Amino acid sequence: MAAFPIGRRTFLAATGAGLLLNPSASGANDRISIGVIGTGSRGMSLMGQIARLKDSHAVDITAVCDVWRVNLARAAARTEQAFGKAPFTTTRFEEMLARDDVDAVVIATPDFGHTPIMIEALRADKDVFVEKPMALDPDNANTAYDLARERARVVQVGTQRRSEGQWKAAHDFLATGKLGHVSRISSSVCFNHARWARDVSMVREQDVDWEAYLFNRPMVPFDPNLLQRWHLYRMCTNGLSGLWMCHLVDAAHIITGADYPNSAVAHGGIYVWQDGREHTDVFHALIDYPEGFLFDWSMSLTNSAGNRYNIHGRYGTMDLDRLEYSGAGGEEGKQIEAGKLTPEPDQDHMANWIDCMRSRQRPNADIEFGHQHSMVTIMAAEALETGRRMRYDRQARRIYAG
Repeated sequence: MAAFPIGRRTFLAATGAGLLLNPSASGANDRISIGVIGTGSRGMSLMGQIARLKDSHAVDITAVCDVWRVNLARAAARTEQAFGKAPFTTTRFEEMLARDDVDAVVIATPDFGHTPIMIEALRADKDVFVEKPMALDPDNANTAYDLARERARVVQVGTQRRSEGQWKAAHDFLATGKLGHVSRISSSVCFNHARWARDVSMVREQDVDWEAYLFNRPMVPFDPNLLQRWHLYRMCTNGLSGLWMCHLVDAAHIITGADYPNSAVAHGGIYVWQDGREHTDVFHALIDYPEGFLFDWSMSLTNSAGNRYNIHGRYGTMDLDRLEYSGAGGEEGKQIEAGKLTPEPDQDHMANWIDCMRSRQRPNADIEFGHQHSMVTIMAAEALETGRRMRYDRQARRIYAG
C-alpha cells in the first residue's frame, strides 16, 4: 500500500496536469500581450524569461509598472531593446489593468501587493503570474481563489518547484510505499550574509510614487528602507515564513499529496542582525498534517550550515538534496536498499504559464496550490506573532487559535 493514499485528482494536480477550462483564451490565436507590475530584481528576472520566449511562444511585454521611476525607466529601456517597441509605462497598476491591449500581468511587487493587485487583475479579466507568497491574508486568499475559478482565469504562482522534476520523482517513489509511512519531513534553509541590505542612497523621494507604493497600507512618511529593504518590515511581509517557507512547504505538498494542515506552531527571534528589522533572523515552525506527518522547517540568517530536505519513513530516509534514499533510520530488518532518484525533466515555469493561457488548462503552480501554501505560511507567521498554536478550518477556510 502507498505511504499516502493518492487519488486521481490529487495526482494530476501534483504532476501539473490540469482541467480544460475555457477554449477561447485572450490572445489564443495570436500574440499574447503581458504587462509587468513591479520591475525590481525579481521582476526584471521574470521579464528576461519572457523575452527568451518571445519567438517560441509568440508573447510580448507591452506595459511595465513600477513606483520607483528609476526601475521604471530601466525596465522600459530593456523592454524596448528586447521587443523592438517602447512599452506603456505607469507608476499605477490600475492604469495597466484598465488597458484592453494587456491580456495578462506578472505581479512581482513586495509581498503586501501580491494578492490585492491579483484580485483587481482578476476582476479585470486578466490572466496572472503572481510571485510568492501568494497571500498574507486568508480573506484575500479566498477572494482571489474564488475569482480565478469564477472567471476561468489562468493563475501561475511563482513557486517554481512545481515545475521541477525532483519533487515529482519523490512523489512517485513515496507512492510505491517502499519508504513506509512517512511521519516527518525535515527541512532547513540557511545563509549568513546580508542579502537584503540593498543600497538606499540612490532612492530619492521625488523619484518615488509613494502613494502608489503604499496603496493598501498606512500612509507613513517616505522611507527608502521600506522600498528597498521591505523584507525586514511587518507592514510589507510576514517574515521568513512567507518569504521562504512557502517554497519548502509547497514541496512537501507535492511529495505527499497533502494540501492543508491541522495546526502550526512557531518560534524565533532576532539574535544577530540588529539592523532595525521587525522580523526574526532565526525561525522554526512545526506543521501537523492530517495525513499523519509533521513538517518541521527552520531558517537561519546567522549561520549558513544546515541546509537539508529529508523525508523520514518507517523503513528508511530520503535525502532530496542528494536525490538519494537509504535504510538509514529504518525499522530493523525492514530497511529499504539504498538507491538514487531519477528526476523527471524540469519544465520552464514561465513557458508553462504561457502555454496554459492558450490551452486554458491549469498550470503547474495553479492558484489552488498558492492558496494552500498561503494558509500554511500565514498560520506559522501568526503562531510566531501570538505565541499560540494556530489551526485551520477547511470548511470555513479560516485560521483560528486553539
